[in-house]
Amino acid sequence: MSKMTEFARGRPCEIRLDGCLPGTETVVFAHLPSAGIGMKNRVGGFDWGCPACFNCHNILDGRTLTNYDKEWLDKLHKDGTIRFQQKLAKEEKIFIITRKNGTL
Repeated sequence: MSKMTEFARGRPCEIRLDGCLPGTETVVFAHLPSAGIGMKNRVGGFDWGCPACFNCHNILDGRTLTNYDKEWLDKLHKDGTIRFQQKLAKEEKIFIITRKNGTL
């Protein structure tokens, strides 16, 4: 289990679709799809994704069929990932290097 997966435990869902489950009991880390790289082919490193409840995760992964547009779901997933990364950075669980005055 990766650190990102562990960090998702006990957090609210970041996707928040209709039917989103309240609480944190069913929340897991929803991996953001990697272009051309399947889950089993990922090599160590950073996991991109966000916490998602059971219902929202199933919709994102296509296990629950809906009328949601795939591109819109992808955007929601990426937005949730950004929010999650910002929270982790604020909690100093991850560090984001920014460019200041031309240096890192």
